[in-house]
Amino acid sequence: MSEQPTALPQAILDALACSRFLRRQLDSRSWLAARLALSIDAPLDATALRDFLRDEKIDDNSLKPVLRKLRAWVICHVLVRDIARLADLSEVTETMTLLADIAVETAHDILRQQLVTRHGVPVSADGREQEFVIIGMGKLGGRELNVSSDIDLIFVYPEDGSTAGPRVIDNFEFFTKLGKGLIQALNDITGDGQVFRVDMRLRPNGDSGPLVASFDMLENYFITQGREWERYAWIKARVMTGIRGAELTAIARPFIFRKYLDFGAINAMRDLHAQIRREVARKDMANNVKLGPGGIREIEFLAQVFQLIRGGRDTTLQIKPTLKVLARLAERAIITPEAERELSVAYDFLRRVEHRLQYLDDAQTHNLPGNEADQLTIARSMGFASYEALLVELDDHREAVGRHFNGVFGDPTEAGHNLDTLWTTACDEARSREEFQRLGYPDPAVAARRLSAVRTGARYQQMPPSIKMRFDPLIPRVIEAAAETPDPNATFERLLDLLDAISRRGSYLALLQQYPQTVHKVAELVSASSWAAQFLNRHPILLDEALDPRMLEEEIDLAAFRADLARQLDEIEPDMERQMDLMREQHHAQVFRLLTKDIAGKLTVERHADFLSALADIILDLTVTMCWRKIKTRHRDEPRFAVLAYGKLGGKELGYASDLDMVFVHDDDAPEAAEIYTRLGQRTNTWLSMQTPAGQLFETDLRLRPNGDSGLMVVSLDAFRQYQLENAWVWEHQALTRARFAAGDREIGRKFEEIRIEVLRQPRDLATLRDEVLAMRQRMVDAHPNKTALFDLKHDRGGLIDVEFIVQYLVLGHSCEHASLTGNLGNIALLKMAGELGLIPVDQATAVADTYREYRRLQHGLRLNNQASRVDPEQVTGMAAGVRGLWSCVFGDTLPN
Repeated sequence: MSEQPTALPQAILDALACSRFLRRQLDSRSWLAARLALSIDAPLDATALRDFLRDEKIDDNSLKPVLRKLRAWVICHVLVRDIARLADLSEVTETMTLLADIAVETAHDILRQQLVTRHGVPVSADGREQEFVIIGMGKLGGRELNVSSDIDLIFVYPEDGSTAGPRVIDNFEFFTKLGKGLIQALNDITGDGQVFRVDMRLRPNGDSGPLVASFDMLENYFITQGREWERYAWIKARVMTGIRGAELTAIARPFIFRKYLDFGAINAMRDLHAQIRREVARKDMANNVKLGPGGIREIEFLAQVFQLIRGGRDTTLQIKPTLKVLARLAERAIITPEAERELSVAYDFLRRVEHRLQYLDDAQTHNLPGNEADQLTIARSMGFASYEALLVELDDHREAVGRHFNGVFGDPTEAGHNLDTLWTTACDEARSREEFQRLGYPDPAVAARRLSAVRTGARYQQMPPSIKMRFDPLIPRVIEAAAETPDPNATFERLLDLLDAISRRGSYLALLQQYPQTVHKVAELVSASSWAAQFLNRHPILLDEALDPRMLEEEIDLAAFRADLARQLDEIEPDMERQMDLMREQHHAQVFRLLTKDIAGKLTVERHADFLSALADIILDLTVTMCWRKIKTRHRDEPRFAVLAYGKLGGKELGYASDLDMVFVHDDDAPEAAEIYTRLGQRTNTWLSMQTPAGQLFETDLRLRPNGDSGLMVVSLDAFRQYQLENAWVWEHQALTRARFAAGDREIGRKFEEIRIEVLRQPRDLATLRDEVLAMRQRMVDAHPNKTALFDLKHDRGGLIDVEFIVQYLVLGHSCEHASLTGNLGNIALLKMAGELGLIPVDQATAVADTYREYRRLQHGLRLNNQASRVDPEQVTGMAAGVRGLWSCVFGDTLPN
């Protein structure tokens, strides 16, 4: 072996001590040392690699030797910079990926031209030229290629057909020839070495499948034969050649990413990893930094399982590089910041060790060396004084990786539960009753009967084994979680109803199986609110929200929510079905987050209603935008259209199950405006109220529009004003006191507010107004008789509606003198304002305002448990009397007690 000249830069000399491969390359390639000396001070980029090929005059005859020469320079360049600490991991992997990209592209271009010369251009049946789409998989797809990696490729082409001559062959044969030629150009070992080992086993049907596939063939394979591990592999798929990659991505995405939360992927990935573990054990590969315990593969699995679970709903997780995926998971609190830091540091360390193992002899190895000399070489190249010191840090990283991996992939139900016997012997109701009594269930017999009914019921008996494996471990945990709540029997019933609702959805069962703490969180929630239990039963996708540790403490950022939802809706345009489902899923998730805070006592009734109202405004505004896009014949880019909110939404007092009282208006003089905006109004109403697989957004009510059900669905702003000034009933002006602009064109919203104030400030005869208001109130009393001994918080005299009628009368009767009363400030603020203006006694105004707040709090608590808004009269005797007193003060009308 010849000695290298002492003129070599120190970085190269240091690298020589760590790489026999570098020594062989410098000995066999006389040009390489000088080239390295010139290039190692900076990273290589695509331009440098292309310049090399141009200078070497690469062509048909020189393709193989020139590509191998390029590879020798690039890998030695990377090797020297890495060992000299001049390059970080991202530079090493990106440079190797660039080498693969350019080698594949160059070979493709030269070999395709050879085939075109011989056979003509491949075209489809309708004459369109067909391209060869090369897909990089694995680390190549993720731009994470290591220094001695093989490259995983898949070859596809868009459409069948044949070449245009002179020697005609079909497209399948053309691209098969091209694929074989490309593999040989890269994979063949010649006197100059090899560019890359090429692995084609990830193609459909692996080694037994054809080398190339059309788009149709690939899509059919995904639908009929695609397996779970292939979804994992295709996450990193990257199109390397051709301009029709978007079509291919559209074909692959539904196979990789499910529309729903796919927690079943955990079990599939766990099984795949178990196979790898068995193979590692069989081959005694415990010291393999890639496949061994706590190795690189476990970090990749951990990152990618969450992509499979959530990527269909969260498109920002549809990315490829492992470190970027980990960072994105931490941003979304799917993993903790500490987990992201430990995994990222471990990944960097393990990949750098992997590279140094491969620098020794350019071998695709991941095993720690067995001889002491190589062990010391690896240690020193990593900056350690001894191999033992390297192992200490390596073991720390592998322990951390294993801990996080097992936290995700370990089966929490594997060890069983101390109540398993209660479930397996559920048919023995006497024995079950004793156990439920021991657990503190107030009615153990009822619980025992329900458990037995589940065990012997047709639904359980007909479950496939794969579902039973997830369902069975949950029942003991449900029994235990319910026992810890204030009303175990009711909670147990609600939890079993939930399991019944999701029993055919293995993914949701897998979520609860994998995260048993979620069962306890859900138990607390449904124990506190039967409405929450029903909400979860209708929308079990919300179980995922219970995993978020930030739910109770983090403020809900509605501005960020709106921006993120708008972005996601734009990304899936024009898929209206998916957009409607997405909007429902996102709205329900926000409601669930609020509900959780509400039940935990972290919100006042006012704050909760403000949030729900603001959330509804966002949904309305985005709905108008989406529906406008769906109207094919539009006469302008942005609609001059607005949604006016009335009732609970108008007064910002929206509840969880409130419907939306709305009026649609436009301000557009175009001849076709009325017809187009009517279509927009119809679409908007349908979008909001339609039941889809994801549920419903809102019940809607449009009867408050001018002329009610007999009126136009959408009226012009001028017509709205004219109706309010000339034809509206007093009760419609009462409704107008709490109306507001909610969505659409803000300029129309401003004009509407001017009209509203104008109408409210019209001079009115107080006696006539009084008679009208009293008559309307009596009609409402007659329409809602209370035949119970309880006090109806809303409808009974001295209740909520009386307070609202008092405020509406004061606004309509005195706004002409006091403009401040026209503000849509809510009943509490308006009562206090009326007191300050001397329209009602200040002490009564304050007392009734407090009563109104308390009524709403009581009503809200009852509705959370699906109870009518009725309480023991003694509970509100003083408050109801105060409201009746203010009523008499305002109307001079003594109400019955």
